[in-house]
Amino acid sequence: MATVHQSDGAAAANGKSNGHAEAPAANGKSNGHAEAAPANGNSNGHAEAAAANGESNGHGEAAAANGESNGHEVAAAAPEAVEWNFAGAKGGVLAATGANMSIRAIRYKISASVQENGPRPVLPLAHGDPSVFPAFRTAVEAEDAVAAALRTGQFNCYPAGVGLPAARSAVAEHLSQGVPYRLSADDIFLTAGGTQAIEVIIPVLAQTAGANILLPRPGYPNYEARAAFNKLEVRHFDLIPEKGWEIDLDSLESMADKNTTAMVIINPNNPCGSVYSYDHLAKVAEVARKLGILVIADEVYGKLVLGSAPFIPMGMFGHITPVLSIGSLSKSWIVPGWRLGWVAVYDPTKILEETKISASITNYLNVSTDPATFIQAALPQILENTKEDFFKGIIGLLKESSEICYTEIKENKYITCPHKPEGSMFVMVKLNLHLLEEIHDDIDFCCKLAKEESVILCPGRTAFSHLSTEIKCME
Repeated sequence: MATVHQSDGAAAANGKSNGHAEAPAANGKSNGHAEAAPANGNSNGHAEAAAANGESNGHGEAAAANGESNGHEVAAAAPEAVEWNFAGAKGGVLAATGANMSIRAIRYKISASVQENGPRPVLPLAHGDPSVFPAFRTAVEAEDAVAAALRTGQFNCYPAGVGLPAARSAVAEHLSQGVPYRLSADDIFLTAGGTQAIEVIIPVLAQTAGANILLPRPGYPNYEARAAFNKLEVRHFDLIPEKGWEIDLDSLESMADKNTTAMVIINPNNPCGSVYSYDHLAKVAEVARKLGILVIADEVYGKLVLGSAPFIPMGMFGHITPVLSIGSLSKSWIVPGWRLGWVAVYDPTKILEETKISASITNYLNVSTDPATFIQAALPQILENTKEDFFKGIIGLLKESSEICYTEIKENKYITCPHKPEGSMFVMVKLNLHLLEEIHDDIDFCCKLAKEESVILCPGRTAFSHLSTEIKCME
């Protein structure tokens, strides 16, 4: 027996259903497809609705009770087995290890350990996005520039794949201030944040069969993830914590061979918080030249230097070896959601032009997504009008936080900080696991800290490229 409830899309009682009604009809005709079963009636069609004591001439798929069926009802048949040609994706990189390849996915897993009724409000210290805190609001000049560009109504269109000419020129002018030669608009490629800049560069390098890339360890995991997706072999060189996380140049050189295309340097460093000296960067450039590789310089934290060591752009050494610098508004202006970044080519000897690297970047961007046009249009005013007081304020807040963090860590025997952070928004610490009871590793520590104290940290394992290890919180 079918039980009929009167609600939207319910049954018609004592009437005929020929049509497409979803609401109940009493003692009338309905030409609709209702959704219950007819009782004591005749079904001539494929009705999905119920008619009580009436007839259905529609196209119902429901059962008829105590009635006749003259329609097109088909008994369920076992589905035929199909060999899907796309089933191989389940063994691919994205399906197999993709969930362990991004900070975002790992952070979500750690955050899931936080209890709804935890002891205190959640303190998120793993996402590199201080914009969630009111004290880190972006510059009013940046907000005004975006609003003005949007209100003109002139920037609702698609931009050129490489970016608006005026925006590219503004970035070129902005970056030329720190190097001994001038960049032009043709040296700048606008991207949807620093993340897309990585997504653009890695496939370009992966075009060469058997190519490999050298990444720092610790490092930023998006490079390794993108390399894996593009089947570009990754090799790691070490950073030396006792020397301010400087690059181990012997390690760097030993990892390279004739198939090595590039190396990545992150300065100011994420996740270690170091800022490299002029002399060290010059040595890196010389080694890169010796190896015949280009340098990818991740400089998105270039304006966020907390100590006395100044930020030196890797482009200073573009005459020694070609440099692709990655920058963005995201960190320095505290607007990661605006998704505006760039790749800058520091290559006064035109090596990247001759080898078609620059042309390949252009061609990639022509079939890729673009940063929002109105954000691009606002970029010249953002770069020109933002006052230094804004950056001083942001740096002051970060410096105060880093001082507190470093001082408290020094007094805690369970964790060790090998180097005081001098830039970016991060500090790398070591867990003294032999002193911690019932803590198995860094993942376990972060999960239990989230559960017990509502504090979210990022496991150091993500920076050491253990991508095959499943990120799983233990109960």
